[in-house]
Amino acid sequence: MHAKDLLLAGVIAAGSALPASAADRSPPVHYRSTDIQGVNVFYREAGPQDAPAVLLLHGFGASSHMFRELIPVLATRYRVIAPDLPGFGQTTVAPGVTFEYTFDNLASVVDAFTARKGLDRYALYVFDYGAPVAWRLAVAHPEKITAIVSQNGNAYEEGLSEGWADMRKAWASPTAGNREALRRFNTPEMIKWQYTEGVEDTSRIAPESYQLASAAIERIGDEPQMDLLLDYGRNVQQYPQLHAFFREYQPPTLAIWGRHDPFFIPAGAEAFRRDNPNTEVRLLDTGHFAIETHGGEIAETMLEFLDRNIER
Repeated sequence: MHAKDLLLAGVIAAGSALPASAADRSPPVHYRSTDIQGVNVFYREAGPQDAPAVLLLHGFGASSHMFRELIPVLATRYRVIAPDLPGFGQTTVAPGVTFEYTFDNLASVVDAFTARKGLDRYALYVFDYGAPVAWRLAVAHPEKITAIVSQNGNAYEEGLSEGWADMRKAWASPTAGNREALRRFNTPEMIKWQYTEGVEDTSRIAPESYQLASAAIERIGDEPQMDLLLDYGRNVQQYPQLHAFFREYQPPTLAIWGRHDPFFIPAGAEAFRRDNPNTEVRLLDTGHFAIETHGGEIAETMLEFLDRNIER
């Protein structure tokens, strides 16, 4: 038997020796897609169909791949669904379909997606761009939101760092030159930096995370990302509506935040308490992509939070 055959036999034997309880602990994750408004939405789904639902929304420089380790943990007790937003990951716009990349349109697709999946009530996990998408859903359908987990998903202007200076300039004056100045945010080097900045031990960051994000931008093109960077200013303009939602409905909220995020600073996490007394804040010693370095802690904290606040 050749050496590679011996190695393969050893791997198979090791896998078959795993206890059944370890192999069966989590429900399987399914990888599916569905057409929504001419957009082929790719999504990951796991967990019992009759369990309380949790919708996971990723952000810039990512896709539902960022939830690859969180989904199996949550799916032991919840129905978990994580779509790729238009312009990201495996989601594609059908040939001949004109799609304008705005946060209003991203929210429209996700809203229709939740209806397609029968999500009448669901908790939200939001990160980065996923936050303004989710905020639109919450304002439009407050009765559907059971709880909110925000992992560096901003909702207050004081949460925006000085790193937004170029974006603010482009929002105020959307000239061709100001738009072009934002293109650097889509480079592989900048994507990687957003994963590693503020992380003490960068060996904990799996390189395929930022490599896959960069590959998606190269495949899809960076113009959709440029459009979204320019459109982000509208999210800030809509904050007052969101804050009114928080004050009226006060959904159980967990702001679990990488304190060294170069874009969304801890003040943004603390600000949730101003309008929603049902907010818990937890700051982690990491950067923007906190789930990459503290995924186990986030999963454990999130399960405890959801178990305590969601009725079954």
